Amino acid sequence: MPSIRVLKTFLSVVADGSFTAAGQKVALTQSAVGLQIRSLEDELRRPLFNRKGKAIALNDDGREFLPVARQIVALYDQALRQPATPLAIAGTLKLGAVVSALRRLVQVTVDLKSQHPALDLHVSAAKSQELIAQVETGTLDAAIVVGPVAHKRAGLAWTPLYVEAMVLLVPAGLPVQPVRALIETQPFIRFDRGEHTGQLVERCLRKLRARPREFLELNSIEGIVDMVGSGFGVALLPCLHGAGWGADSGLRVVALPASAEGREIALVQSSTAAKATVIAEVSRRFLAGG
Repeated sequence: MPSIRVLKTFLSVVADGSFTAAGQKVALTQSAVGLQIRSLEDELRRPLFNRKGKAIALNDDGREFLPVARQIVALYDQALRQPATPLAIAGTLKLGAVVSALRRLVQVTVDLKSQHPALDLHVSAAKSQELIAQVETGTLDAAIVVGPVAHKRAGLAWTPLYVEAMVLLVPAGLPVQPVRALIETQPFIRFDRGEHTGQLVERCLRKLRARPREFLELNSIEGIVDMVGSGFGVALLPCLHGAGWGADSGLRVVALPASAEGREIALVQSSTAAKATVIAEVSRRFLAGG
């Protein structure tokens, strides 16, 4: 089968009546045009032009082949203009997420399901270590978890999604003070020290050299946010992606020094995941906001 480029060269020669003129149109030298035409004739096993010196003209075989060449090139150009066919997504996909990322993941799955009815989606929430273990055993196909890339495990593939900066969350009516002073003078609501986020809070306290007034320890970011908004104390928390705390009239978000560590959110899946294409689409939509 002749290449599209050769066929386009052939059509240019027919339209312009010479190798030289055709070469100028298709950005080839006269000799290169001649080589392409000869290769086409060799492939078709018959000459397409009558040659007399520099003059050329289609012969009977050339006139017979002309509409075929035009049709092939036209079909190729039509194919280039057509939009790519959307990827057909079907089957069952089991996903998990930490609670703070659950709403975002659910929105992604709802939107994906509406566009791909043949896709069956299941979403559950758990702690990061539980989710990772379920991905390792195959109970889940993928999960949105908390943890740096340093937590890689053999057989798992990590896709970093974003980093949530650590901030100090305080009641809106509290007087403006330095971060360390707020932590040491106000009741401190701490995230569970047994969890990765709680350990991150502890490292931030050490960097700030702050000794908090311990008040309460919870294993729920949402619960802590409600407590701070109700005026019960202050808290160090990762600023959840898209949480909108700054727009809450009951809260004030205080930035920490640039040296403060952030909380990494990543997607984890088996490195041999058979559903990698669908998981990649979930990851793309999750980053785009669903």
